[in-house]
Amino acid sequence: MKALYALALSAALCATSAQAGGPVVVVEEEPPVVEEKPASSAGILPWLAVPLVLCIVMCGSDDEAAPAPP
Repeated sequence: MKALYALALSAALCATSAQAGGPVVVVEEEPPVVEEKPASSAGILPWLAVPLVLCIVMCGSDDEAAPAPP
């Protein structure tokens, strides 16, 4: 009985590998071209603009201290 199971199992394994298909074609893809971003000050611009705006708002001109026009 074990011989019958072994024969059936080996026939099933051989049948699946025999019916696996044709040749395997490997297509090599070109690596994607990654363009480097130009060096810019976009990352530092908020660090410069925010304190400047805050200084303008906080240190604005005093209307009381300004001399009156003649």
